[in-house]
Amino acid sequence: MEGRLPAHIEVSGLIRSVEAAGGFATVIAKGERDAGTLLVVCCARGSPAKAYERMPQPDGTRAWTLNRTQEPENAQEFWDYCDRRKRQDSDLWIVELDIADGERFIALAGSARC
Repeated sequence: MEGRLPAHIEVSGLIRSVEAAGGFATVIAKGERDAGTLLVVCCARGSPAKAYERMPQPDGTRAWTLNRTQEPENAQEFWDYCDRRKRQDSDLWIVELDIADGERFIALAGSARC
């Protein structure tokens, strides 16, 4: 089994990386401090938001997967989805990245292992 960073450390590193690159990142919902999972919302200057979450893979690893894209004509539906996910999983962290190409940061999130 692969080692894993505690969720709060991974979230902190993700936020610092985005801010160091000139973007803004914030925690929308805090999950379980050590073993929580992450849902990352990527958006940039009014473009439709995208929600990514690590999903189990057939080989037992977890990979970032696009779960939801915000529809411009019904933006609230996207945030309702995020709220439902949080109600389904109280351990879930929701982190918003407001920076162009925010997906590049989740490719790095969790790549450092204990």
